[in-house]
Amino acid sequence: MIDRMHTNTRMSRIVTHDGTVYLCGQVGDGIDIAAQTSDCLSRIDTLLIEAGSSRKHILQAVIWLADMSDFDAMNAVWDAWVPQGYAPARACGEARLAGDDLKVEIIITAAETGADGGPSK
Repeated sequence: MIDRMHTNTRMSRIVTHDGTVYLCGQVGDGIDIAAQTSDCLSRIDTLLIEAGSSRKHILQAVIWLADMSDFDAMNAVWDAWVPQGYAPARACGEARLAGDDLKVEIIITAAETGADGGPSK
């Protein structure tokens, strides 16, 4: 079964299917890359919990930066957020984002957690 949450005519913020959680791209508020990345990751935490997952169950992350010169500063926030030993498969590239004020967008795929905190399947 496919479950869609926070759905409008354009997209769903969360889609789950067969034990896998897909989040739409998340952006954050803030003036600089560190603030936007931190806010973005906080939003991801909230959505993962709502979907029955956590940052320890992230399978893949796709990160888009408006400017690759922000790579190191974004990674400083990312590295502090990802639990040690749980780094997902990840890609990071430069792209023009939906708004001129946006510096980062992160797309997450994760496994749902089971009752024991492990993968649901």
